[in-house]
Amino acid sequence: MPFISKIERQSDYNLFPSSTPIVIDNGASYFRIGWAGESEPRVVFRNIVQRPRHKVTGETITIVGDHDPALFKYFDCSRSGPRSAFENNVVSQFEIMEYVLDFGFDRLGANGSEINHPVLITECVCNPVQSRRNMAELLFETYGVPSIAFGVDAAFSYKYNQQQGVCAKDGLALCPGFITTHVIPFVDGEPIYKGCCRTNVGGFHVTDHLKQLLSLKYPYHFARFTWEKVEDLKMEHCYIAPDYASEARLFQKGAKEAEEKTRCWQLPWVPPPTEQPPSVEEIARKAAIRERQGQRLREMAEAKRSSKINELENELQGLDFLLHQLDQVEESDIPSFLSETGYVSRQEIESAHNKVTQSLRKAKGEPKNEQVEAEKADLSTDEKYSLINIPDDILTPEQLNEKKKQLAIKSMSEGRQRLKQKRYEEELERERKQQLEEEKRLENPELYLEQLHAKYKDLSERVDQQKRLKTNGGNTNGNNLSGSVGRGERLNAAQRERMRLLTTAAFDRGKGEDTFGARDEDWQLYKLMSKDNNDDDEGPDEDEAELARVSSRLVNLDPTFIPKSEAGTSQPAEVPRSRPLTKEDFQIFLGLERSRCPEILFNPNWIGVDQAGLDEMTGVSIRRLGYKDEGFEERLTSSILMTGGSSLFPGMVERLESGIRMLRPCGSTIKIATALNPIMDAWRGAAKYASDSQFHTQTFSRMDYYEKGEDWLRNYQLKYTL
Repeated sequence: MPFISKIERQSDYNLFPSSTPIVIDNGASYFRIGWAGESEPRVVFRNIVQRPRHKVTGETITIVGDHDPALFKYFDCSRSGPRSAFENNVVSQFEIMEYVLDFGFDRLGANGSEINHPVLITECVCNPVQSRRNMAELLFETYGVPSIAFGVDAAFSYKYNQQQGVCAKDGLALCPGFITTHVIPFVDGEPIYKGCCRTNVGGFHVTDHLKQLLSLKYPYHFARFTWEKVEDLKMEHCYIAPDYASEARLFQKGAKEAEEKTRCWQLPWVPPPTEQPPSVEEIARKAAIRERQGQRLREMAEAKRSSKINELENELQGLDFLLHQLDQVEESDIPSFLSETGYVSRQEIESAHNKVTQSLRKAKGEPKNEQVEAEKADLSTDEKYSLINIPDDILTPEQLNEKKKQLAIKSMSEGRQRLKQKRYEEELERERKQQLEEEKRLENPELYLEQLHAKYKDLSERVDQQKRLKTNGGNTNGNNLSGSVGRGERLNAAQRERMRLLTTAAFDRGKGEDTFGARDEDWQLYKLMSKDNNDDDEGPDEDEAELARVSSRLVNLDPTFIPKSEAGTSQPAEVPRSRPLTKEDFQIFLGLERSRCPEILFNPNWIGVDQAGLDEMTGVSIRRLGYKDEGFEERLTSSILMTGGSSLFPGMVERLESGIRMLRPCGSTIKIATALNPIMDAWRGAAKYASDSQFHTQTFSRMDYYEKGEDWLRNYQLKYTL
């Protein structure tokens, strides 16, 4: 099976005799494997498996534990995320567990198909017999292990620290692990499983809670919050507050202590390059390049113009020769001559001659003769509309249709010319007025500005009055109260005339008979009624246009002028201007989140887990033992050992001690100690236990498994005192 990993393979596997046990700490977070009697495990990796496919070949590979992120360039990991063999700290996915064991034995240096060493493997407290049976079946059937022993990781850690003098024989082991948290009471050095207590909250939930909080706080940096990075942030910055309520109030007030407790994580950020002003030499060099490019373009344009002039001269000479030949041809031979040349008539040849002559003059840059151009325009107009002045009685039906088309085209052309001339005259008038206003401003700027303000005020009041009349008929009386008026009183003169025509047109012929539209005079009346369509309801009138012009003028001349917003109109929202990203935009601040996330170990209900917190679990465990001796309870609370990865949070011991003290009688002795190495002590205790000469008495062989069966595994329990 192909494995991809950065963990090196051990080479001294064959140096150990077959009687040397292999010790496995099968944790939900990390998998540790090594030899009995050693102080450190040989191989450590995350207890996860990922099976992505190659993007090109489609081959499926197995990635166990930590991997290089550069592999994502070649493998598609979107369809196969990291998977764990654990479910609530119990091994349930044994297919994944087989991948993990294959990889662990391979990196330990095993060569053959069987493992000929006894195996000591850890499990959770009160592990279900089905999980234990499947694990034994996997080790016996797949790997050929000669014998197996199962032990609890927290118990091995407690025994190891007891031997080092950290804790006593009677005490409590508190193990906040990766997925769950356990409390195990010890009496005379042996765990009492009937007094165990468990909560389904651990380091995994703390990391997940921190990831959710950061994603909600900085949604635009969501991709940065990978599981590995958030795990590092948790272990580096999170702590347990002595009193979370006081801590939250501290951050709510924004006190100086809160600022001191806030940590900043700077994301990778590259400042945008600053543009330096070009030097004199650079400016001169670019100017020389532009000059050379311009000269090259001018030469190309001159060559193209010369070529075009030559082509036009040749074409003009050909047309002159053609006209000269046409003059010498007899009248009867003209149609046949024209058919050979491709032209229809002499007029077409002359029109082409005029066009070529005009193009040639334009190419040579000769000035236009306006009189000649006007005469040519008249001639072209006469040729274009040749049927307009001819009487209808001498035209054929086809020519009559053509005459109608010419009349329509000529009227539209003349209309466009008139509109163009009108716009030109309006532009000239506008420029003249602007010039006069500018002269007035230069003569007396203060007086001009005062007059402009007065004009703006007058126009503004007039426009406001018109809008009030349109909306609510604001006919004010002497008391400045809005009076109620009818529709007719709110209309201007043109609108009232149109309404009068509409109401009388249908019945002005007597006897109420509706005959409107039967005669041609009715359509003239219809045109009159619809003549004033562009009224105040459809567009701005002259006062509004003048108000906008005066307002724009005041904005340019008077910096203190603020235009009054028009009543009844909504101002368009200002488009937010984008700014360049700065270093502060890539900073992640960890404030209250530092203590809020690990607080769920004491308040699991914050994440929807209705179970006891870490401090309450000690009281539950003591009550489950059923001892009435207060001295015994004193011995338990005076030797409490904290082990497991989640016990490394700063302030954990102080917070746990204050929580337990609230549950115990006044004056009770409470002593809490942290394991020498809360992460590695479970494996070290198991390795030391497996190196004892009596270890073989606590194992069961393959033959025992086949003969005694599942019921024997149900009652199997390791003795930790040899």
